[in-house]
Amino acid sequence: MAPKRRPQRPSHTAEARTATSNKKPRLSKLAQANDLSAEEEAEIREAFQLFAQPFPPDGGAGEEDLDDEYAQEGILATKDVRRAFIALGLPPSSSASEHSAILSALDPTGTGYATYGPFVAVCALKLQARTSTTQQEEIEAAFRLFTAGGPGPITVAHLARVAAELGLAEAEGGGGRPAKGRASGGKGAGGGVGEEVLRDMILEANGGAGVKLGVGLRDFEDVMRRAGAL
Repeated sequence: MAPKRRPQRPSHTAEARTATSNKKPRLSKLAQANDLSAEEEAEIREAFQLFAQPFPPDGGAGEEDLDDEYAQEGILATKDVRRAFIALGLPPSSSASEHSAILSALDPTGTGYATYGPFVAVCALKLQARTSTTQQEEIEAAFRLFTAGGPGPITVAHLARVAAELGLAEAEGGGGRPAKGRASGGKGAGGGVGEEVLRDMILEANGGAGVKLGVGLRDFEDVMRRAGAL
Protein backbone atom coordinates (compact mmCIF):
# COMPACT_ATOMS: atom_id res chain seq x y z
CA MET A 1 0.00 0.00 0.00
CA ALA A 2 1.46 3.30 -1.08
CA PRO A 3 2.12 5.81 1.71
CA LYS A 4 -0.25 8.76 1.89
CA ARG A 5 1.07 12.08 0.77
CA ARG A 6 0.97 14.86 3.27
CA PRO A 7 -0.72 18.03 2.01
CA GLN A 8 1.83 20.69 1.19
CA ARG A 9 1.79 23.68 3.46
CA PRO A 10 2.29 27.13 2.02
CA SER A 11 5.85 28.30 2.58
CA HIS A 12 6.63 31.24 4.82
CA THR A 13 7.95 33.03 1.75
CA ALA A 14 4.60 32.67 -0.06
CA GLU A 15 2.75 33.86 3.03
CA ALA A 16 5.06 36.84 3.28
CA ARG A 17 4.46 37.69 -0.37
CA THR A 18 0.70 37.53 0.14
CA ALA A 19 0.87 39.72 3.21
CA THR A 20 3.04 42.24 1.35
CA SER A 21 0.69 42.34 -1.63
CA ASN A 22 -2.30 42.97 0.64
CA LYS A 23 -0.54 45.68 2.61
CA LYS A 24 -1.85 49.18 1.99
CA PRO A 25 0.60 51.92 1.00
CA ARG A 26 1.90 53.80 4.01
CA LEU A 27 0.53 57.30 4.42
CA SER A 28 3.00 60.16 4.52
CA LYS A 29 2.78 62.85 7.19
CA LEU A 30 1.55 65.26 4.54
CA ALA A 31 -1.25 62.90 3.44
CA GLN A 32 -2.32 62.33 7.04
CA ALA A 33 -2.32 66.07 7.80
CA ASN A 34 -4.56 66.74 4.80
CA ASP A 35 -6.84 63.69 5.12
CA LEU A 36 -5.66 62.16 1.84
CA SER A 37 -5.24 58.55 0.82
CA ALA A 38 -1.87 57.37 -0.47
CA GLU A 39 -3.40 57.08 -3.96
CA GLU A 40 -4.70 60.66 -3.85
CA GLU A 41 -1.33 62.03 -2.77
CA ALA A 42 0.36 60.05 -5.56
CA GLU A 43 -1.96 61.66 -8.12
CA ILE A 44 -1.25 65.13 -6.68
CA ARG A 45 2.52 64.52 -6.74
CA GLU A 46 2.32 63.35 -10.36
CA ALA A 47 0.43 66.51 -11.40
CA PHE A 48 2.91 68.71 -9.49
CA GLN A 49 5.93 67.01 -11.04
CA LEU A 50 4.57 67.45 -14.56
CA PHE A 51 5.33 71.17 -14.32
CA ALA A 52 7.75 71.41 -11.39
CA GLN A 53 11.36 72.49 -11.76
CA PRO A 54 14.33 71.97 -9.45
CA PHE A 55 15.09 74.61 -6.86
CA PRO A 56 16.59 77.09 -7.52
CA PRO A 57 15.01 77.67 -10.95
CA ASP A 58 17.84 79.78 -12.39
CA GLY A 59 20.92 78.45 -10.67
CA GLY A 60 22.53 80.11 -7.69
CA ALA A 61 21.75 79.02 -4.16
CA GLY A 62 20.99 75.40 -3.39
CA GLU A 63 17.78 73.89 -2.05
CA GLU A 64 19.02 74.30 1.52
CA ASP A 65 18.12 78.00 1.11
CA LEU A 66 14.50 77.06 0.57
CA ASP A 67 12.94 76.76 4.01
CA ASP A 68 10.57 73.98 3.07
CA GLU A 69 10.44 70.37 4.22
CA TYR A 70 9.55 69.20 0.71
CA ALA A 71 12.16 71.18 -1.23
CA GLN A 72 13.33 67.98 -2.90
CA GLU A 73 10.02 67.85 -4.77
CA GLY A 74 10.97 71.04 -6.62
CA ILE A 75 8.93 74.19 -7.10
CA LEU A 76 6.04 75.12 -9.36
CA ALA A 77 5.86 78.45 -11.18
CA THR A 78 2.59 80.18 -10.32
CA LYS A 79 1.88 80.57 -14.04
CA ASP A 80 1.73 76.74 -14.23
CA VAL A 81 -0.57 76.25 -11.23
CA ARG A 82 -3.71 76.28 -13.36
CA ARG A 83 -2.28 73.68 -15.74
CA ALA A 84 -1.32 71.45 -12.81
CA PHE A 85 -4.86 71.61 -11.43
CA ILE A 86 -6.29 70.78 -14.85
CA ALA A 87 -3.93 67.78 -15.11
CA LEU A 88 -5.26 66.60 -11.75
CA GLY A 89 -8.86 66.96 -12.93
CA LEU A 90 -9.50 69.94 -10.67
CA PRO A 91 -9.74 72.90 -13.03
CA PRO A 92 -10.19 76.20 -11.16
CA SER A 93 -13.40 78.07 -11.90
CA SER A 94 -13.33 81.08 -14.20
CA SER A 95 -13.65 83.28 -11.12
CA ALA A 96 -10.67 85.62 -10.89
CA SER A 97 -11.15 85.91 -7.13
CA GLU A 98 -10.84 82.12 -6.66
CA HIS A 99 -7.67 81.96 -8.73
CA SER A 100 -6.24 84.88 -6.80
CA ALA A 101 -7.08 83.22 -3.48
CA ILE A 102 -5.37 79.99 -4.59
CA LEU A 103 -2.20 81.84 -5.63
CA SER A 104 -2.18 83.75 -2.34
CA ALA A 105 -2.34 80.45 -0.44
CA LEU A 106 0.39 78.89 -2.57
CA ASP A 107 2.70 81.90 -2.79
CA PRO A 108 1.92 84.30 0.08
CA THR A 109 5.20 86.24 -0.30
CA GLY A 110 4.88 86.73 -4.07
CA THR A 111 8.01 84.83 -5.13
CA GLY A 112 6.36 83.57 -8.30
CA TYR A 113 6.71 79.94 -7.19
CA ALA A 114 4.69 77.41 -5.17
CA THR A 115 6.20 74.60 -3.11
CA TYR A 116 4.87 71.08 -2.80
CA GLY A 117 3.43 71.22 0.75
CA PRO A 118 1.01 74.14 0.17
CA PHE A 119 0.11 72.70 -3.25
CA VAL A 120 -0.96 69.42 -1.63
CA ALA A 121 -2.99 71.27 1.01
CA VAL A 122 -4.91 73.30 -1.59
CA CYS A 123 -5.48 70.22 -3.77
CA ALA A 124 -6.81 68.31 -0.75
CA LEU A 125 -9.36 71.05 -0.06
CA LYS A 126 -10.48 71.03 -3.69
CA LEU A 127 -10.71 67.21 -3.76
CA GLN A 128 -12.83 67.15 -0.62
CA ALA A 129 -15.10 69.91 -1.93
CA ARG A 130 -15.50 68.06 -5.23
CA THR A 131 -16.28 64.79 -3.44
CA SER A 132 -19.01 66.43 -1.37
CA THR A 133 -20.53 68.23 -4.37
CA THR A 134 -20.35 65.19 -6.64
CA GLN A 135 -21.94 62.95 -4.02
CA GLN A 136 -24.88 65.32 -3.55
CA GLU A 137 -25.35 65.54 -7.32
CA GLU A 138 -25.38 61.74 -7.55
CA ILE A 139 -27.99 61.51 -4.78
CA GLU A 140 -30.24 64.03 -6.50
CA ALA A 141 -29.80 62.30 -9.87
CA ALA A 142 -30.75 58.92 -8.35
CA PHE A 143 -33.76 60.50 -6.65
CA ARG A 144 -34.95 61.95 -9.99
CA LEU A 145 -34.69 58.51 -11.57
CA PHE A 146 -37.45 57.40 -9.21
CA THR A 147 -39.57 60.53 -9.64
CA ALA A 148 -39.15 60.59 -13.44
CA GLY A 149 -37.45 63.97 -13.18
CA GLY A 150 -40.09 65.46 -10.90
CA PRO A 151 -39.47 67.22 -7.57
CA GLY A 152 -40.78 64.32 -5.52
CA PRO A 153 -41.63 62.86 -3.16
CA ILE A 154 -41.26 59.26 -4.28
CA THR A 155 -44.66 57.56 -4.21
CA VAL A 156 -45.93 53.99 -4.49
CA ALA A 157 -46.70 54.71 -8.14
CA HIS A 158 -43.10 55.74 -8.73
CA LEU A 159 -41.81 52.54 -7.14
CA ALA A 160 -44.26 50.47 -9.17
CA ARG A 161 -43.03 52.10 -12.38
CA VAL A 162 -39.39 51.39 -11.50
CA ALA A 163 -40.26 47.80 -10.54
CA ALA A 164 -41.98 47.36 -13.90
CA GLU A 165 -38.97 48.74 -15.74
CA LEU A 166 -36.75 46.28 -13.90
CA GLY A 167 -39.07 43.41 -14.76
CA LEU A 168 -40.16 42.96 -11.14
CA ALA A 169 -43.76 43.97 -11.77
CA GLU A 170 -46.07 44.64 -14.68
CA ALA A 171 -47.41 48.12 -15.32
CA GLU A 172 -51.04 48.35 -16.34
CA GLY A 173 -52.15 51.00 -18.74
CA GLY A 174 -48.91 52.96 -18.34
CA GLY A 175 -50.19 54.48 -15.12
CA GLY A 176 -47.53 53.02 -12.86
CA ARG A 177 -50.01 50.74 -11.01
CA PRO A 178 -49.07 47.12 -10.36
CA ALA A 179 -50.70 44.53 -12.55
CA LYS A 180 -54.01 43.09 -11.43
CA GLY A 181 -53.63 40.32 -8.90
CA ARG A 182 -50.43 41.75 -7.40
CA ALA A 183 -51.81 44.43 -5.14
CA SER A 184 -52.91 42.20 -2.33
CA GLY A 185 -49.74 40.26 -1.56
CA GLY A 186 -46.02 40.71 -1.43
CA LYS A 187 -45.54 39.00 -4.80
CA GLY A 188 -47.93 38.07 -7.53
CA ALA A 189 -48.25 34.75 -9.26
CA GLY A 190 -45.50 35.75 -11.67
CA GLY A 191 -43.08 36.63 -8.87
CA GLY A 192 -43.54 40.41 -9.24
CA VAL A 193 -43.39 42.85 -6.35
CA GLY A 194 -46.84 43.66 -5.01
CA GLU A 195 -48.23 46.99 -3.86
CA GLU A 196 -48.12 45.95 -0.22
CA VAL A 197 -44.34 45.55 -0.41
CA LEU A 198 -44.02 48.93 -2.11
CA ARG A 199 -46.11 50.58 0.60
CA ASP A 200 -43.90 48.98 3.26
CA MET A 201 -40.84 50.34 1.47
CA ILE A 202 -42.28 53.86 1.61
CA LEU A 203 -43.06 53.55 5.33
CA GLU A 204 -39.64 52.16 6.13
CA ALA A 205 -37.92 54.94 4.22
CA ASN A 206 -39.90 57.82 5.76
CA GLY A 207 -39.87 56.44 9.28
CA GLY A 208 -43.56 55.45 9.25
CA ALA A 209 -44.75 58.98 8.53
CA GLY A 210 -47.40 57.66 6.16
CA VAL A 211 -47.68 56.23 2.68
CA LYS A 212 -49.28 59.39 1.28
CA LEU A 213 -46.31 61.52 2.34
CA GLY A 214 -43.99 59.45 0.20
CA VAL A 215 -40.19 59.65 0.42
CA GLY A 216 -38.52 63.04 0.24
CA LEU A 217 -34.95 63.74 -0.82
CA ARG A 218 -33.59 63.76 2.74
CA ASP A 219 -35.25 60.43 3.58
CA PHE A 220 -33.94 59.02 0.31
CA GLU A 221 -30.40 60.12 1.21
CA ASP A 222 -30.74 58.48 4.64
CA VAL A 223 -31.81 55.22 3.00
CA MET A 224 -28.77 55.30 0.70
CA ARG A 225 -26.45 55.92 3.66
CA ARG A 226 -27.96 53.04 5.67
CA ALA A 227 -27.56 50.80 2.63
CA GLY A 228 -23.87 51.74 2.43
CA ALA A 229 -24.26 53.33 -0.97
CA LEU A 230 -22.63 56.58 0.25
